[in-house]
Amino acid sequence: MGEHILVVDDEKEIADLLEVYLSNDGYTVHKFYSGREALQFIEDDEPDLAILDIMLPDVDGFRICQKIREKYYYPVIMLTAKGTDGDKIMGLTIGADDYITKPFNPLEVAARVKTQLRRYTRYNNFAGRPPESVNEYDIRGLQINREMHKCILYGRELQLTPIEFEILWYLCEHQGVVVPSEELFEAVWGEKYLNNNNTVMAHIGRLREKLHESAKKPKFIVNVWGVGYTIEK
Repeated sequence: MGEHILVVDDEKEIADLLEVYLSNDGYTVHKFYSGREALQFIEDDEPDLAILDIMLPDVDGFRICQKIREKYYYPVIMLTAKGTDGDKIMGLTIGADDYITKPFNPLEVAARVKTQLRRYTRYNNFAGRPPESVNEYDIRGLQINREMHKCILYGRELQLTPIEFEILWYLCEHQGVVVPSEELFEAVWGEKYLNNNNTVMAHIGRLREKLHESAKKPKFIVNVWGVGYTIEK
C-alpha cells in the first residue's frame, strides 16, 4: 500500500481519529487543521487522495478542492456536518469524487478510501483488461481511449477525473441505449443507488461543462427525463 493521504479538518479529534485508522491500514497521512496549511501542502506535494472538511475556519473545503482540480485528478472525499443535497451537489460539481456526512464510522471512511484508490489506480494502469475488448470510441468528434485514458474533443484533450472518465466510457459502451441513473451509479461507484441520490446528476453536469454543451441542447449526453442518460448513435 503506502499511498499518501491528505486529511484536512479543523476538529482535531476527527483529524486525529482518521490519522489513526488510515495509518493502521498502511497509508502515510498528511494532517492539517486549517485550509491555508493544506493549500500550501498541495502546492508542493501531490498525495494519492484527499479528505477535506467543508467547514474550515479560514479556507473552506470547496476552495481547496477547486485548487486541487486546477492541477491534479486524484480522488477527493468531502466531509461535512451538513446533510443537505445543496452541499453535496456543490462538492461533486467542483470535482469531488465522494461525500461523507458527519458523524461517520471511521471504518466506512477507510473503506471509501480503498474504493477510490482502487478505481483511480485501475483507470490509470488498465491492468487485467481482456485484449479483445474495445479500447476506443469516436463519436462525432469525441474520442475516448481507454488504454491511454484520454478523451479528446475536436482535437483538444479534456482533463477528466477518473469518475468522469468512467461515466463517459460507460455511456459510450452503451451508445444508443438509455442508461438508467441507478444502473450508471451502481456500475461506476459500485454501491447501491438511493432514490434521493444526486451524485450522477452532479457529475453529468460537470461532464457537460467540459464537453461545452448545455442540458437543453446537448451534443452528446442526452437526458431522457424520468429514465436516464444516453449518447445517441
